Amino acid sequence: MKVTARELVRNVVKEKLARDEVALSMTVRLVRTAEIVTIAKTAGFDTFYIDLEHSTLSMETTSQICISAMNAGIAPFVRLPNLTSDVIARILDGGALGVIAPHVETAEQARQVVRAAKFPPLGERSHGGVLPHMGFRSFPTSEVGEAVNDATMVVIMIETKEALDVIDEIAAIEGVDLLFIGTNDLCASLGIAGQFEHESVRDAYTKGIAACRKHGKHLGVGGLNAHPNLVAQFVEMGARYVSTGTDISFLVSGASAKAAMMRDL
Repeated sequence: MKVTARELVRNVVKEKLARDEVALSMTVRLVRTAEIVTIAKTAGFDTFYIDLEHSTLSMETTSQICISAMNAGIAPFVRLPNLTSDVIARILDGGALGVIAPHVETAEQARQVVRAAKFPPLGERSHGGVLPHMGFRSFPTSEVGEAVNDATMVVIMIETKEALDVIDEIAAIEGVDLLFIGTNDLCASLGIAGQFEHESVRDAYTKGIAACRKHGKHLGVGGLNAHPNLVAQFVEMGARYVSTGTDISFLVSGASAKAAMMRDL
C-alpha cells in the first residue's frame, strides 16, 4: 500500500493543540543518548526540546535524539543557539519537528525564523534531498514541502519587555505556531526578577493568550516548573503547552529525594 509524505510526518503536539489539549514537554540538556527518548515516553511526555542555547550538546547528537523521538511518537523540538538560517536548516534537516527561537524582540526577527524554517511558498528553506522525517523515502518536492511545512512548528519565545510589547504583531505572522513565554527572563527584563506572582507576570500571560486567540495561535508556559499553582492558573486561562523542567533537574530532584529517604532510615 502506497503511503504519502503527509502520512509519515506526524507532530503529536500540533495534533493535541488542534484538539485544545495540553501538551507536556521536558527539556534535554544533559543526556546525550537515545535513552532519553524512551524515558520521556515512559514518563508520559508528548514532546521535549533539546536546548542548544544552554548546553554543550552537538548537532550530531541532537539529530540522533530527534530521529529516535520521531520513531517513538514523541515530537522533538530544538531550542536554537542563534537565529541564523543555516543553523535552523541543519537542525530541521537533522530530524527536528520544530524550532524554539530565543531572543526574538521584533516581528521581523520572527519572520526571519519562519522564512528559514518553512519551505516555499511560506518560507525560503532549501530542499536538501530525502529527510529522516519520512524514513529517507523519496517523494515529489511539492509533496514534501506541504507535508513538512504542516508538521514543523515555529515557536517564538517571549522573554523580554520588547517582545511583549509587539506580541500581537508576532502572533499575527503566518507560520508562527506557538508563543512561548520564558517567565524567568521576562521577569528580569521587566525589573521583577524572581517575582513570579507579580501582577506584571499575570498581565503578560493575559496579553499573550489574547494575542494567540485573536490570531489562531497557541501559548506556552516556561520557567515555572517550581510553581505548579501558577502553571495551573495559566493553563486555565488558555495556555496549552507546558515546559515542566530539565533532565538535569529531574535527576537531581530524584537523587536528592532518594538520598534523603535513605539517610532518614
